[in-house]
Amino acid sequence: MPDFIASPPDKGTRLDHFLAEKMTDLSRSRVQALINEGHILLNQSPTRPGAKLKEGDQISVTIPAPVSTEIVAEEIPLDILHEDADLIVLNKAPGLVVHPAVGNESGTLVNALLHHCHDLSGIGGEQRPGIVHRLDKDTSGCLVVAKNDQAHQHLAAQFAGRQVQKIYLALVAGILRKKNGSILAPIARHPVHRQKMAVVERGRAAHTDYKVLREWTDGTSLIACTLHTGRTHQIRVHLQHLGHPLLGDAVYGRPKGYPRQMLHAWQLAFNHPRTGERLHLKAPIPADFPALDLNSVNFP
Repeated sequence: MPDFIASPPDKGTRLDHFLAEKMTDLSRSRVQALINEGHILLNQSPTRPGAKLKEGDQISVTIPAPVSTEIVAEEIPLDILHEDADLIVLNKAPGLVVHPAVGNESGTLVNALLHHCHDLSGIGGEQRPGIVHRLDKDTSGCLVVAKNDQAHQHLAAQFAGRQVQKIYLALVAGILRKKNGSILAPIARHPVHRQKMAVVERGRAAHTDYKVLREWTDGTSLIACTLHTGRTHQIRVHLQHLGHPLLGDAVYGRPKGYPRQMLHAWQLAFNHPRTGERLHLKAPIPADFPALDLNSVNFP
């Protein structure tokens, strides 16, 4: 049986507003997250927070079990590119989950950080101490972590204000006709597959610049992608939209023949939260990428 059935007065009401009024122990943002994650179904189908109700609509709600807030420090090796009293920049290994979640309660970057830095607890929240931004599990490369609240707030503001330069290396299928260009395509939750993102006309603005660095006769290309916005799975979705999906990507690309999604957070530049100095960090090209010398490749 559904948890709720829309009555005549509910006609035209947004689903998230309806549930926030019915489930007073949950905030509207929490309700929206549950809808986007597929835990709330409208007439037995995934939907979106802004869906307008009709009389007789059936709403089913599943509240996932909470993840324990007790995170254990674990001695996991870290590849540190830069460290000082305020922050750490890491070269995240592929396969390493950033923070604990259902199914990945241990062995994460956060577990490693709590062992390396004993004063991170609480910065950025109990589940994500010090984490300013994240990388997908199978994406390698530059990741910055704050060591104190002041640094966390300053870095988070730079990410939100698009003051951080982020350049990724991507190994993609096909030979691109245009060797450099911009992808301006809005992104939102996939209308059917709620665990995926997609280019959607009414989505949030998303901007990726790309530049071809190398091509091979087997029909693969290495490109550099500069992110100007930070939408979920942005590069993966934009490359699929361009017709040159990421190799090794089981969700948006071509998974066969590669150990993981071939995406590497290569360069990261931001202003130091205490000194204001512009820091430029570069993560070495991982061993599962083609062996290339890209030292001569420059970006503004």
